[in-house]
Amino acid sequence: MTSLSFDELQLIKRITAKDQRALAELYDLYGSLVYSLAFRVVRNAALAEEVTQDTFLKVWSQAITWDADKGKLSSWLLTITRYTAIDLLRKEQRRPMDSAVGLDSIIDFMGQRGLTDDPRWHDSQLLRALLRQLPPDQVQVIELAFFQGLSHSEMAEQLKLPLGTVKTRVRLGLQKLRDLWLEAVRESDS
Repeated sequence: MTSLSFDELQLIKRITAKDQRALAELYDLYGSLVYSLAFRVVRNAALAEEVTQDTFLKVWSQAITWDADKGKLSSWLLTITRYTAIDLLRKEQRRPMDSAVGLDSIIDFMGQRGLTDDPRWHDSQLLRALLRQLPPDQVQVIELAFFQGLSHSEMAEQLKLPLGTVKTRVRLGLQKLRDLWLEAVRESDS
């Protein structure tokens, strides 16, 4: 099992049992983090509020789908937030092309609260360092895919590159990032 707090596990169990106070507690813990990511993606306060509300509604109805063995609660929430924000942008037929959200930006807001004791802060610092080890063209496509939700074809069109080149950059970038992450985790465990 991952290093999650007992409180988070109990909180999700209570949400699964439809305890409204548990959802309020979860919102108190992560509401500002969810809103911050939503705002970074949609670049609009009203839409960010809508994304935040939709995210917590999804948690309410899908809490049973979270698997503590597959990742942290905060990571699961941020993944839901990201997909919800991208879906809303698509529904609104808006794309933040001119104001792309970079991985550094998302990492910055995760550490905003100054909680250097928080494992998320350390993870964000590690991710930032690992990204610096990737070629810029791989970082670029990872950012376009993750934060703007662009497909391979959309990235190829925007970057004016062949589709195969884009796919290769994404695959190589993610593989390298995963390998670097695993290496760093192994080193920290020893």
